[in-house]
Amino acid sequence: MARPLSLQARSLAAASTVLAGFLALAFFALDNAFYSAAQSALHERLQGYMYAYLAAADTTRSGALIPPEVGPDPRFDRPTTSGLYAAILGNKIAGSKARQWRSPSALDRDLPFDQPLPRGEARFEGPLATSVGTLYVLAQGVDWLTEGKSELHLTIYVAEDSATLDQQRVAFRRTLLFWLGILGTALLLLLLLVLRWSLAPLRRVAIDLAEVERGAQERLGGAYPIELRGLTRSIDNFIEGERERVKRYRNTLSDLAHSLKTPLAVMRSQLESEADGKTLRWNVLEQVGRMDEIVAYQLSRAATSGHQTFATPLPIEPYAEEVVRSLEKVYAGKNILCEFELDAAARFHGDQGDLLELLGNLLENAFKWARRRVLLGTQVVAGEQRAGMTLWVEDDGPGIADDQVEHLLQRGVRGDERVQGHGIGLSIVQDIVKAYRGELQVSRSPLLGGARFSVTLPAR
Repeated sequence: MARPLSLQARSLAAASTVLAGFLALAFFALDNAFYSAAQSALHERLQGYMYAYLAAADTTRSGALIPPEVGPDPRFDRPTTSGLYAAILGNKIAGSKARQWRSPSALDRDLPFDQPLPRGEARFEGPLATSVGTLYVLAQGVDWLTEGKSELHLTIYVAEDSATLDQQRVAFRRTLLFWLGILGTALLLLLLLVLRWSLAPLRRVAIDLAEVERGAQERLGGAYPIELRGLTRSIDNFIEGERERVKRYRNTLSDLAHSLKTPLAVMRSQLESEADGKTLRWNVLEQVGRMDEIVAYQLSRAATSGHQTFATPLPIEPYAEEVVRSLEKVYAGKNILCEFELDAAARFHGDQGDLLELLGNLLENAFKWARRRVLLGTQVVAGEQRAGMTLWVEDDGPGIADDQVEHLLQRGVRGDERVQGHGIGLSIVQDIVKAYRGELQVSRSPLLGGARFSVTLPAR
């Protein structure tokens, strides 16, 4: 597979394409504008020559045309190919014989100077192919009042070789290409500098990530632009979540090793003792059962996924109904009524197993100690990026003494410890809440009078 282009290369390639298209359009527009302006200047120049010929010409009393002796430009008077040509085509209105005068440069040349034009009509044409090359021709029909009060109709022709205009256009194009090339190169270099400056924060993120991987720093450092703050914040949360996950696994393994020491020591002492086989068998079975409980509990704690930056939000109600249906079967003899006060917008941003573990342990504890009623409620906690949630479970049981709350909220009770009235599930809840950077509070229910467990998962 081809190596993907970097962001800088992609941006530079796209900008270069756009810049090349813009410069090409600019060249086309400026070239056409110059050509149109040059043609207009040529038209005005030829018109000036025409007016000069009219001013220098005269007529006799009989109506004969007296052409000018010298043209407005010396090139009109050169018999060789000069590039400037003039002619006056005239006839009396009464129908006398037509007369034609040509400048020395136009004598004996096949030029398009033979079509009379009506009075006041002007015609500018070109470039026209002729025997002397391509020409721009300006012609205009005029009526001249002679000294004999007769009217003479004239058509004046002035032509110029297109070579001059073509040379000007070629020179302009060459100059325009030169300066547009310099401008394009300068803009590309400037764009490259701007791209490097604009993408510098991304390179800094990559460098900081490499430093985090090497262990040189714990988080992404430095102040990043506002467009990258969400990304860097999510990366920092992801890194922190992974560190917490590793820490939780280490703590779980440490707790598991510590918890297994006691039953293993008991089994060793029993094996080394002189107890009879039946007693030894029951003691070993008892310790194996205890070890099985310890392993199951610690694995359950290790399975908590903890805070997740990129987690699908889970609704509370369907999972709560699933847990309650199971508990109603287990505690069917107590006829417990479980009520819901759930905010429809409340969502759990985390692993499905963690949500089920959280609901299961809190509700099971409530079902275990409730007399008749259990209440489950949720409330949304507003946030900038995503909302948090407060979840509480209340019962109408005996409640929890104030002096026992602090002990219950200590770091996870080990598998071989028991808190009177509240099983090891509460320590699992505490671990899940800590993994999601939340807070667990235990108090007395103001509505039902029993225990109230409140879990707050913060917004972001």
